[in-house]
Amino acid sequence: MALGVMLLAACAIFFINLTASGYANEFYSAAAQAGSVSWKAFLWGSLDSGNAITVDKPPAALWLMALSVRIFGLSSFAILLPEALMGVATTYLLYATVRRYWGNWAGIVTGFIFMLTPVAALMFRFNNPDALLVLLMTGATHALLRSLEYANHPSGNRKRTWWMVLAGALVGFGFLTKQLQVLLVLPGFALAFLLASPTGMVRRILDSLAAIASMIVAAGWWVLLTVIVPASDRPYIGGSQRNSFLELTFGYNGFGRLTGSEEGSVIPGHGHEGGGMPAGGGRGGSKWGHTGLNRLFSGEFGTQISWLAPLAFAGIVISLLVIGRAVRTDVRRASVIAFGGWLTVTWLVFSFMAGIFHQYYTVALAPALAALVAIGAFSLWIARDKLWARIVTPILIVFTAFWDFSLAGRSQWLPWLKWSILIIGLMGALGFALAGLLRIRRLALVALILSVIGLMAGPAAWTLYTVSQGHMGSIVLAGPNLTSGSMGGGPGGMPGGAPGGSHHGGGQAGGMAPGNMQQGIPGGDGGPMGSYQMGQDPMDQLGQPSKQGQMPGGSSDSQQPPSMGSQGPGSMGQDSSGSHEESSTSGVPSTRSQRRSQSGFQGGPGGRRMKGGSLLGGGRSSSKIVAKLEKSSDSYRWAAATTGSQQAAGYQLASQKPVMAIGGFNGSDPYPSLEQFKQYVKDKQIHYYIAGEMGGHQMGGSDTATQISQWVAKHYTATTVDGATVYDLTQKSS
Repeated sequence: MALGVMLLAACAIFFINLTASGYANEFYSAAAQAGSVSWKAFLWGSLDSGNAITVDKPPAALWLMALSVRIFGLSSFAILLPEALMGVATTYLLYATVRRYWGNWAGIVTGFIFMLTPVAALMFRFNNPDALLVLLMTGATHALLRSLEYANHPSGNRKRTWWMVLAGALVGFGFLTKQLQVLLVLPGFALAFLLASPTGMVRRILDSLAAIASMIVAAGWWVLLTVIVPASDRPYIGGSQRNSFLELTFGYNGFGRLTGSEEGSVIPGHGHEGGGMPAGGGRGGSKWGHTGLNRLFSGEFGTQISWLAPLAFAGIVISLLVIGRAVRTDVRRASVIAFGGWLTVTWLVFSFMAGIFHQYYTVALAPALAALVAIGAFSLWIARDKLWARIVTPILIVFTAFWDFSLAGRSQWLPWLKWSILIIGLMGALGFALAGLLRIRRLALVALILSVIGLMAGPAAWTLYTVSQGHMGSIVLAGPNLTSGSMGGGPGGMPGGAPGGSHHGGGQAGGMAPGNMQQGIPGGDGGPMGSYQMGQDPMDQLGQPSKQGQMPGGSSDSQQPPSMGSQGPGSMGQDSSGSHEESSTSGVPSTRSQRRSQSGFQGGPGGRRMKGGSLLGGGRSSSKIVAKLEKSSDSYRWAAATTGSQQAAGYQLASQKPVMAIGGFNGSDPYPSLEQFKQYVKDKQIHYYIAGEMGGHQMGGSDTATQISQWVAKHYTATTVDGATVYDLTQKSS
């Protein structure tokens, strides 16, 4: 009965209002669309079916979406269905894992905590690779612990080896999902297995090597393909500067994330003097916000993941105390070590990494956190008759209630919520204290109910808010907007948290704004965008009330800046009056285009302005341009080309025609070169070129996109369509 209720709740959280997010992250949706019509694009994770360039990740997460689109056709539901199913699957797998060693109710509690973690509710309704990554890490943990259940005899040892091989294979596919991030679970895995396996040390090492070999095979076959297949026979590896997946793995998506040295990355933000990001980024660390032990507790990071973090870390210590001097092979201890290592190592890496880091990355902590909270709580219940447990329990509840009170107070949404959390939580703590003194079991039960209500009210409210909203773009956040005062020097490292340190409005962590838009599917009528308009200075917009800050029920938090997450091709060429024009020139930008150019982001020292589309994507495509692309003959390999993957993705999804993303996601990859582009045009493989302004401070990388833009403007006739400049590459200017 309880399991059925848990799974029904998981289905509700992950499926209700699912399609409100439209195509969610159009970058990955376009790649799924390409993979649904081209097996070559499917294999490589190409952004378009013409196979110009891949996404900047391995393709495993795209395979599920592409297969869904092949079966059901291109739609929001087909794109997001695999994500929601993975949410339910992860919930059940967590339940099954914890239940085996801590009992049925511990598993049930784990499942509910996981699904009510705001960032989990967000990312299993969204099409970034993180959902599959989390499922695979959870599956690997389950396989690891199953391997420890067998006795030390030949039959048991064979089964143990096969479970370890499965764990390694799941980690390998995790690598094909989000590269090196999956390896953060391995320290905990290694410690748990080497400590708890009932075999001798030699056999333990051999089983570990079998898991490593399985991991290498599961990930390596695709990596090997990128090396042995000639570059001319595959798409360019997006995100790399040398068309190398190994470079992408160890550079931009690897050690660059730790050091902040990510060649070709583009940082959204308004310049200071002459544009660009402030040297050194935010207070305490990097261009992507402050670093340090308090990073994941601060700003919007805190409201994504840290509601129950104090209980999770305490749970590691408490459960190990309760297990005490159990035999070395005790699988309960191994489960705490595996989940505890996962949580601790990932938390520390996320806290101190100086490179690209977004709030939604914290979903990787959710399974371990949920499991450790439940394990810690049940450990306290097991030890309830001991003095130390009777003292620790109310202290932990009081501490967590005050912490949740602080988190809920960071938003103006439901101002009564924080007081409810605090009062109910303190009542629960008082109940436990009195029950411990008076030894009244029924009072302890009442205290337990009050504590659960008080401590889960915050994450549950944030989760329900998340479910009620659509989320689009590249950077999305769970829950309502935070007030400017609550951001402080949090993950943006800038007063108010607004991009570039502006004091206008409220701030978003790291200069980013959430993607919880209230808008329609790309290509449709949509709704309030609340977005930075393409080529417009975001500081000019921060003084305007943000529709994105509107809360359910019609109230609005006017202190929030507009969302960068809804930016997309449709906003590129809109002027403030909303009028449209279509005119022919000789490649000379119109007055309005010049205004857009003058007001775009500027590159500061070490950076440069970038030509092209929006950086963060998510929005509507011009219906007139889409109509042109739809009429484009199938004889063209690409119906159009434009700078940056987000703008290309929007037009590709709306027209279902391949659109080349010059420069990949950031517009900074050196593909295609100017000579390659000229050859494509000469061979009549590209029909249109769509120009625009791409925001951001480019950190190294290629200026090929700018060279192509200048060459096209010089040699072809520009036509303004819905405010966007479009060039027909079959008609040279006279």
